[in-house]
Amino acid sequence: MTDRIRDYLRVRRDLGQDEGPVMVLDLDVVRDNYTAFARSLPDTRVFYAVKANPAPEVLRLLAEMGSCFDTASVAEMEMVLAAGATADRISFGNTIKKERCIGRALKLGIRLFAVDCQAEVEKIARAAEAVDVPAGEIRVFCRILCDGVGADWPLSRKFGCVPEMAADVLEHAHRQGLEAYGISFHVGSQQGNTEAWDGALGSAAAVFRECAERGIGLSMVNLGGGFPTKYLKAVPGVESYGEAIFRGLTKHFGNQIPETIIEPGRGMVGNAGLIEAEVVLVSRKSADADEVRWVYLDIGKFGGLAETMDEAIRYPIRTARDGDATEPCVIAGPTCDSVDVLYERQLYPLPVSLSIGDKVLIEGAGAYTTTYAAVAFNGFPPLQQIVI
Repeated sequence: MTDRIRDYLRVRRDLGQDEGPVMVLDLDVVRDNYTAFARSLPDTRVFYAVKANPAPEVLRLLAEMGSCFDTASVAEMEMVLAAGATADRISFGNTIKKERCIGRALKLGIRLFAVDCQAEVEKIARAAEAVDVPAGEIRVFCRILCDGVGADWPLSRKFGCVPEMAADVLEHAHRQGLEAYGISFHVGSQQGNTEAWDGALGSAAAVFRECAERGIGLSMVNLGGGFPTKYLKAVPGVESYGEAIFRGLTKHFGNQIPETIIEPGRGMVGNAGLIEAEVVLVSRKSADADEVRWVYLDIGKFGGLAETMDEAIRYPIRTARDGDATEPCVIAGPTCDSVDVLYERQLYPLPVSLSIGDKVLIEGAGAYTTTYAAVAFNGFPPLQQIVI
């Protein structure tokens, strides 16, 4: 927790404004994170993954610092443009797009698109013709699958094609008059293994060679996201990832290193935010003294902590009673839904003295919290966010 967040929460309590959970995000931390990415991968363009946290203040700061942006929808593009970025700094990184949304993106000036199949390529070509944008102005990159081993939040097979199919997809784009620009992949979110990019880079290099044999020169590798933030476990610094990625690029591409971009989301804003929540209830399910305690908070899966699904992300939780004796607890949210349990398979140690009404601080909560919060499930309002 930064001093700025600590001071804000103190004033909030003094003013009696702490009636519900709130996520407080420190822009100074975001600024430091962007600088670290830019220094660690100096020849790589940073495309911030807007979905991690689209707060206008975050977008404005990153736009001012020169960041580019990875967007998943027209709404995200419009937010980025409103923050001061130009269209040439925006990619439409979602591989699942409605044709009319592609057309709207083209009208906004977006010219960089992700695909993972020939049908998506055809949608882009048709949309370009419909809005009278020359196909040759549009760059497409094909996303390939990789295993995501080592990630706390592995990504599924929902996005990407097998590497062996990518050359066909890109050749199809080339034949449609689009620019076959490159390859993208994602090694899994919260990736703790700095060497995870090596295998994916090997696959990307193979696609480059196959396309070259077909007379198509690719230019770019999108290294995706996966850069972690610190939760309970220590993680390598950004510099270690930069060094490992450069080794992988040199190993697989030799002296012909392509253009590269990265799409940090969690690594950009995760450690910049903290949630203050409240203990609503502490109870046991029987009178048995050995029965595990249940600690219910006023925030849960539907309030912004969706990434506790399968207990993949284990947030650090701090209390004013830290230092007292602890015991393992189940932690759950406040809604009338049985899946709203955060940690049960692996019990969470909390102070025995923790009581109803106590505040808890959930650290590393700057990414994928406010954007995952339900609008009004059970009548609970969405997670409030304060940017300082």
